[in-house]
Amino acid sequence: MVSTARSSANAPRGEAGRTYLGWRHRILLPPPGPAPRRPAPAGARIVSEEWIAGQRDSEAQTNRPLYFALVGLGLVAALCPLLWWGRVLPGSLALGGVFACMAIAAPVAVALLQSRQVIARRLERAEERLATERDERERVLHDRQRRHAGRYTEWQAAARAYEAQPRWYGMTVPAGTSSVVVVGGTDTGWSALLTTIGISRLREGGDLTVVDLTGHAVSRELVRLARRCAVEPRRWVLPADLPRMTLGTGLDAGQRARVLSAVAAASGRGEDVDADETLLLRLLEVLGRDVDIARLIGGLRALLTPADDDAEDDPALARLTQRERARVRDRCAGDPEVRERAWALEQRLSPFEAVGTRADDADYAQVKIISTDRASGAAAARVYGTYAVAALSELLEAREVAPAARGRRRPPRVRPDRIRTVVICGAEALPEGELDQVLESAEDGGIEVVLMFRHAVPDALRYLSSTTCLPVVMRQPTRDDGLASVIAEVVGGAEGEREDLRIHRLTEVIGAAVGDAVTAPDGDGADGSDDELLFPSPHTESGALMRNAAASIAPLDLVRHVRSTTTWGRATAEAAELDTPVSVEGDEETMVGICGMDAESLRELPPTAALVLTSEGPVLTDTNPGILTLSTATLATAEDHRNSGAGGGVGQDGRAEAAIPTAAQRPSPNGGPPVAPPTDDARNGTSVGGTGTRDLRETTAPVVDERPDPTRVPPNLGPPPERLDWRV
Repeated sequence: MVSTARSSANAPRGEAGRTYLGWRHRILLPPPGPAPRRPAPAGARIVSEEWIAGQRDSEAQTNRPLYFALVGLGLVAALCPLLWWGRVLPGSLALGGVFACMAIAAPVAVALLQSRQVIARRLERAEERLATERDERERVLHDRQRRHAGRYTEWQAAARAYEAQPRWYGMTVPAGTSSVVVVGGTDTGWSALLTTIGISRLREGGDLTVVDLTGHAVSRELVRLARRCAVEPRRWVLPADLPRMTLGTGLDAGQRARVLSAVAAASGRGEDVDADETLLLRLLEVLGRDVDIARLIGGLRALLTPADDDAEDDPALARLTQRERARVRDRCAGDPEVRERAWALEQRLSPFEAVGTRADDADYAQVKIISTDRASGAAAARVYGTYAVAALSELLEAREVAPAARGRRRPPRVRPDRIRTVVICGAEALPEGELDQVLESAEDGGIEVVLMFRHAVPDALRYLSSTTCLPVVMRQPTRDDGLASVIAEVVGGAEGEREDLRIHRLTEVIGAAVGDAVTAPDGDGADGSDDELLFPSPHTESGALMRNAAASIAPLDLVRHVRSTTTWGRATAEAAELDTPVSVEGDEETMVGICGMDAESLRELPPTAALVLTSEGPVLTDTNPGILTLSTATLATAEDHRNSGAGGGVGQDGRAEAAIPTAAQRPSPNGGPPVAPPTDDARNGTSVGGTGTRDLRETTAPVVDERPDPTRVPPNLGPPPERLDWRV
């Protein structure tokens, strides 16, 4: 049933084995703010006509007495010749008066001339001072413009990085976690979560086994996606498909006895499980390890029939020979209560009489789904689920061995870690011991188990407090204060950031828009496609040949399949405008509120919202698989981008809010020294982080080093690195 999973040769190192639970909305790079303003030149200062006129007016007022003196002296000098001509003054006195006036007027005229020269020199000095100030202002302006050009270049880089950054990051199961426990959730939310987990396994070619005990076909979208990816899932709907199912038929005697006794305990009293297992083990020792359940029921019927009664009309007893009946009575009839126990076991195991009777030797199937019929009811889901989970537990414990060399014993096979997942939907229907058994078996085998509980039953609360389980809380059907108190204990002091608990508009809208359309009954048995059941096609719609498993699926192909095939992808594409682009000013209004952890808030969670209780605090995650189709989504986690040096930009004042990641901060792909920063042309359009959102081959500049470095790998050795994909 759970065969060896195919390895993903094309998956990046460190990416294989990641199990995605959904996507978290985070903006790691803060907005750089508005662009820095370009320095504007100050107003030019010149010698104004008003100032020149003022200087000349001041000079005129200062020299006015001298002008009056010159005028008076001129009048006196002119009057002297007139007085001589009129015979009033003698000629000598008149001539002396003229010379005296000229002697007095000469220094006055010189003073006035010097005043004119002073004013002219003052105007020249003012022009020179203004020219010097103008040259200094131009020099300062050029310096400011050069600094502004550098800040603007940094702002442009920060703005491009801010606008190009992903906003939906993958939420994965931590590497040290062996199991995931989901408490609460509707059929819609479980369908989204199951499809997202299926994306994880389909992407890398991993193995996925789903046990659906809800009876509501929550795996329908997963089946559609797998078929679109040209992977044919193997499905069993119990009890109708019991004859086609080989699960549990290839186990040894002890394992089969434990599985069947667990089934008997699940359908009746559980206190006699050890005695039932002992009786079944004795029957298997007599009839053989590979005996089918129908003959095993015949052995139980032999214990109820007297030795002298041939019972030829009993079809169950007729399956055994007289010798086998005698051996059964001799081996098992020693216990005085064996008849009563055999009668109870026969009644409880009779629904499984046809297990494996019409099974064929099918090849390995990458995706396997075991579900219960919608009309079976809770009791039948408990019995059939116990059989499936108990058989899975035994298979997980079984050690597969590889071919051994001649003359040597074959060593136990080491199973690959984190590429096989078992999901149990409706785990509250199973007995407590079976859940513990499957968790223990999976942990030993390196297999991941996801337990999904509809209600916060005591088993679910116990697993929430376990350190080896990752707690996930989804919408609660009713108000449960006990669950809220357990969450408070699990969270403890790790309160988390408010951004990790903000609900996005897309999360609120998509779950309500899809509703029960992904699980509503439409007449088919498992996946909602009558045509596929009646007219199975060996090819997909695109012409790809259907196969039981795929080594891996390219991320971009997976995105197209999710968008075109699943209801989640189509609904998310229609509501993609709600995921508005990031503005540089950071004034987007895409959040609708903060998710609380009290009982009332948990009851009002959106259908696809999941509260993941990590060691660093609670994180609100959207399990909608259609988010992968958005241009702002990435398969990388927020921790990947933080570790790769993602930072913020620069604001208007030119101060760096956080460092912009450069290639020098990333290690060399070959494990050597860090690579040199790429050129400016290579930086344009690049993404932020080690696994960003643009398809660009990283270019490196040569590193000048005179000394030999033994750790450095010479260039141009081996094939070129694989082209990066924006969603990886």
